This record gives sequence, C-alpha cells and structure tokens, in this order.
Amino acid sequence: MRILLTLISFIFINEASYSNSHFPITRDSTLIIARGKIIYESYCVSCHQVNLIGAENWTGLDEDGHRKAPPLNGKGHAWHHDDATLHNIIKYGLAKLVKNYEGKMLGFEDNLKDKDIDSVLSYMKSFWPNDVYQQQINLSK
Repeated sequence: MRILLTLISFIFINEASYSNSHFPITRDSTLIIARGKIIYESYCVSCHQVNLIGAENWTGLDEDGHRKAPPLNGKGHAWHHDDATLHNIIKYGLAKLVKNYEGKMLGFEDNLKDKDIDSVLSYMKSFWPNDVYQQQINLSK
C-alpha cells in the first residue's frame, strides 16, 4: 500500500511539475511528432484538415458566422503565439480564454493530457519552415 501511494504521489508531482516547465516545445523527436500526428488525426483534423492546411477560405466566416479553422502548418497565425498560449488554446479552448468568444474552438482538457497537447504542438511545428520555427521558439523561451 505504501509503495502504491508513493507511486501515485510521484506521478502527480511529476505531472504537476511538467505542466509548468516544458516550454519551448521542439520538433526534435520523431517519436513525439508521430504521437502528435496520431492525436491530431483523432481530435484536430476535422476542422484544421489533413496536413494542417485549415479550412478552405479560412480568413472568412462559416455559415454560422464563426471564424473558420486556420492552417496550423506555418501559413496561418499560430506561430505568432508562444507555446504557453498555444497549449492553453488547445487545452481550454478560446471560449475560456477570450471574453464573448462564439467560435468553435472549445478545448480538449477533458480528453488530452499536457503531454498529448505538447505532442500535437511538436507535430504542428514539424510543418513549419525553419525561419518561422525559430521565431516561434524564441517567443517561447
């Protein structure tokens, strides 16, 4: 029983410390990128499309009057944000971060752990040109 409690405490402490110390997210690990691709295809592809190209005419509004999903492949504006902001958008959704937001990016905190979100970010960054990637890394330090 004592070993089980120690293990549970270690996991909790490890996860809590991870959530505050894991930026910047890099694209250095092919394993993490592959994991991010699987998660992206499960949760993100329906709006942001295959190869992260975003919705067609993404700068416009959809039939409900909401902004369309932007590309995440370095051609949109995602790279203008630091990792903490991108992480929070995926985790909590814009509805919890932007007052009076009426869009469709609601967040995945009930479905994805911090490490899952970071894997998606690593996958996204694997599409970005080197100059875009370096600028965004500098924002996240």
